[in-house]
Amino acid sequence: MASDQFHEKLYQRFRTFFDDAEENRRWNPYRDVPWDKINPDLPDHVALCAETFLGVESYLPDYIRFGLDAVRVSSLGQRWFAANWGYEELKHSLVLTEYLLRSGKRTEEQMFDFQAKLMEQVWERPFESARQMTIYGVFQEMATFVIYLRHEKVAQRYNDEALATAYRFAARDEVAHARFYEDVTKVCLEEDREGTLRDINLVVKRFEMPGVDLVPDYDARIEVMRQEGAVDRDLFYKKVFFPTLRRLGVDRSELGAAARREREERRGAEAAQ
Repeated sequence: MASDQFHEKLYQRFRTFFDDAEENRRWNPYRDVPWDKINPDLPDHVALCAETFLGVESYLPDYIRFGLDAVRVSSLGQRWFAANWGYEELKHSLVLTEYLLRSGKRTEEQMFDFQAKLMEQVWERPFESARQMTIYGVFQEMATFVIYLRHEKVAQRYNDEALATAYRFAARDEVAHARFYEDVTKVCLEEDREGTLRDINLVVKRFEMPGVDLVPDYDARIEVMRQEGAVDRDLFYKKVFFPTLRRLGVDRSELGAAARREREERRGAEAAQ
């Protein structure tokens, strides 16, 4: 059971996160994007990338449902963050939908059909505990931040400031989410360093982005996205994993040692049976 200090620290970190969001990060998907600066000649494959991002974002009902379930009995700060996270992620879906419609790349009928197709599948959380899901959130949000930044540059290269702005707003939210998850993980390391290190190993070993095997034609879409800045495994380690470890104050050798201790304990338990 987590200590009172653990819950208090997370509550204070949420207060700081929320205050900063209210003061510096709130934006309106209908009013704050320069919709008059859409490039009508944007290549179709770039619009397909935007639609793919929308597809991943559209599993928000599942993310919220399973995410809140994971933290429901943990800290107040984490529960409130999950609610705020859902609101901010919703705007990413709204702005991408608005872009595809206003640009003429998709019709309303196509958008409704796409959403209906998405909801035939259900995303389920990839890890059981609140701590594991928090660590997953660190890496997933940072990876999404990197992807959106790369695609902001793609949109700028094609002179579409509306799409670039949409990606910029979304990226700013994603990195803020990642930093909150990092703060929670730091508190977890203070509370139970060995257990948290083992969870980091587990999450990285099994990590994959949401949307895999859920968004229709995902493999084909990823091939298109790789042409314009998708994050492969090498880039994930370079831009996400190693920088995150540095911010958490975790050394790779420390992770390796924790993994070895866990394997030894498991072998010992198996031998005792």
